[in-house]
Amino acid sequence: MKERTVELFPAALPGVCPPGSVSDAPAEEAPGGAELEDKSDMERSCVLTAELVSRCISHLGHFGNGPPLYQLSLPSQNLSDVSILRNYAHLQKLELPHNKIKDLSCVSHMPYLVILDASHNEIFSFFGFQPPKSLKEVSFSYNRMAKMKDLSACSYLSKLELDHNSFSEITGLEQCCRLSHLRLAHNRISRISGLGSLPLTHLCLRGNQLERIEGLENLNNLQVLDLSQNRITSLSGLQNLCLLGSINLEKNLITEIQECKHIHDLLLLRDLSLLENPVQEQPDYRVSVVFLLQHLTVLDQEKITAEEKVSSVNKYDPPLDVVSARNHLTHMVYQLMQPQVLYDSSTLPSADSPYPMLVLTGPQGCGKRELAHRLCQEFSEYFAYGICHTTRGPYYGEENGIDYHFVSEEDFQNMILMGKFIQTMQYGGHSFGLTRDAIEDVAREGLACCVHMELEGVFSLKRCCFEPRYILLFPSKAEKYRDRLKSRGLYTPAQIEKAVSRLDVYAKTNIQRPGFFDNVMPCDDLEEAYQMLRLVLKEYLLLKEEEEEEKHNRASPDSTSMASANEPVAKPPSHLLGSGTLTSQSATALDPSNPSYRNYFTKIQAELSPENSPAEFASIRRRERLVREAIVGNSPGVYSQRFKSSAQKAPSSMQTHDSGSHFSEDSSSDESRASELSVPSSAGAFAGSVEPLNSSIVEPTLETLKDQLSSDQTPDQLAAATSPSSDRRPGSNVRPVLPPIPTGRKTPVVSSPKPPAGETESANMNG
Repeated sequence: MKERTVELFPAALPGVCPPGSVSDAPAEEAPGGAELEDKSDMERSCVLTAELVSRCISHLGHFGNGPPLYQLSLPSQNLSDVSILRNYAHLQKLELPHNKIKDLSCVSHMPYLVILDASHNEIFSFFGFQPPKSLKEVSFSYNRMAKMKDLSACSYLSKLELDHNSFSEITGLEQCCRLSHLRLAHNRISRISGLGSLPLTHLCLRGNQLERIEGLENLNNLQVLDLSQNRITSLSGLQNLCLLGSINLEKNLITEIQECKHIHDLLLLRDLSLLENPVQEQPDYRVSVVFLLQHLTVLDQEKITAEEKVSSVNKYDPPLDVVSARNHLTHMVYQLMQPQVLYDSSTLPSADSPYPMLVLTGPQGCGKRELAHRLCQEFSEYFAYGICHTTRGPYYGEENGIDYHFVSEEDFQNMILMGKFIQTMQYGGHSFGLTRDAIEDVAREGLACCVHMELEGVFSLKRCCFEPRYILLFPSKAEKYRDRLKSRGLYTPAQIEKAVSRLDVYAKTNIQRPGFFDNVMPCDDLEEAYQMLRLVLKEYLLLKEEEEEEKHNRASPDSTSMASANEPVAKPPSHLLGSGTLTSQSATALDPSNPSYRNYFTKIQAELSPENSPAEFASIRRRERLVREAIVGNSPGVYSQRFKSSAQKAPSSMQTHDSGSHFSEDSSSDESRASELSVPSSAGAFAGSVEPLNSSIVEPTLETLKDQLSSDQTPDQLAAATSPSSDRRPGSNVRPVLPPIPTGRKTPVVSSPKPPAGETESANMNG
């Protein structure tokens, strides 16, 4: 190796070495004896010699057809003079760390130099040489430089390390168009500047005097940033660095967790270190940062687990499913802790007959409250408004006890502890809740409850035992919706923007959860929305079928009345069927508990001609008496008796037992009483003789008959309730099919058991 080196570098041959080398040392000893000799040895040890170069140089190879290239590494050689290297023009990599070098002018004579490491020396001059054009990596760390100069000549410079110097300002780097790594740790820099739009990917400013982050907004390629050991108090200034993957902010002065909002949108950020910052003393510091920066994988040099991410989301922004599950569990526990109250007239849900409800949902200010009130006014025989509780103040035009029950937050929390609510939600900093008493008050009137609520309330209500129909009122035009909110003058600009932004939440819920809502309709125009809502409710209530039947009856009253008495009642579509309710409005036409039955006999008498026979009037009076007894509970409902009388001509599918079966001896009294009942041949007029009820066709046992009569259900309904069904109501997700909302029925007033006959008797029944 030594011989090959000498051949390639003739200047290194003995006798041709540069001045100052070992071969040029004087032959005679200088006067002074041993001291001079020691001094001469020390001087020689600080000067680089050709012999040392020959021992430490290594061949790197050829670059194309060019000259051979070499690497020289001289670490920790106590060198102070390396001027001999100006004769080594073919060096490509020069490493001189941990020496005492002050002058590097020899580098100007190395046109092929690519890598220069002069760290841990005593260099004062920043790039005190003519930089080679091919120079790419330079390290001047741990020197005594204080001022930077223009490096526009270093067009290929990609890595520059200037740690542990005395720089107070970053200058001269604007033209380094290929600089990707820059280190300026432990200097005296107090302000970040002079970086422009450099293509930096790694930047280290550790251990300086920085107080804020600035001058980085144009570093679009930055991926790793080290700002530790400074005086930074805010993360503002990092918002636009979308490629950042690692940020080191150890030993700074960050005090607020909310500072993480500035880097919330840096989706590629994976590693963040805030060690030894005051913010670590905040309660729930780690879980809060993990929540704000869900894309992190390492925080404070510790790996973030999936469990931490889930718990952070459930703590600060739980999904609606989690919130509803928690609320439902809370209300169930507190409700079970209270004394249970049973209402004789309650129609709240049971396993056999779910209580019908209608829920209008939609974003804030979409008009659902106005539509709910209007529906309850028009369909007053079917619906009543369910009044919720809220902790917010009343808006203009709202009245306590009509629109909401306005209560304080303390009272609201006390009601939760008392188990009053079945559903609660938080929105806009206020609490909203639907109590059991609000539904119970409506249920005792025999009506379906109509309420309105936000999406959070729908999720909570779906957890309980109620199975409402959910109708989503959705503003399809965001700008028109925003203008409507502004025109009301009730909301701040922030509230308006939040309400508009929640349109996406409703839309995604409807798309991602098919069948979550029973119906979706636009509400850009409230009048059009109400008309659509009326049509939907008429379909739910089967009022269209009733209207069509009435029109048909007017066209041919005789034929239709005869057909209605002898033919089985047609069932509605299967998706409207369910347990515990009537199958159609036509089937409920003679139900004594139906409010429409109040005027039933008046209509009959108006249709009767003056030539009616005494037998027909007697039949009418007998039916009035039976209805009266059925209302007060003394006898089965007249509708049930009517159905049994027509069972002889009904199809065989309506019979569940052998036609030859009879009542047992225990049922003889009921059988004899039933045989006395007479049933008209139609609902509109009576003609011919009245036939007694034939007990041979009544098939169930006495116990089954009593259950049927007490529930006022038709055999079709009982069959539908007992037979398994795989149908699923769209809005219930997993629950059985919700029955159609039944005809509203007020709790009947108990009349005297024996009112006078004739018109007085009819008037009492109509009342």
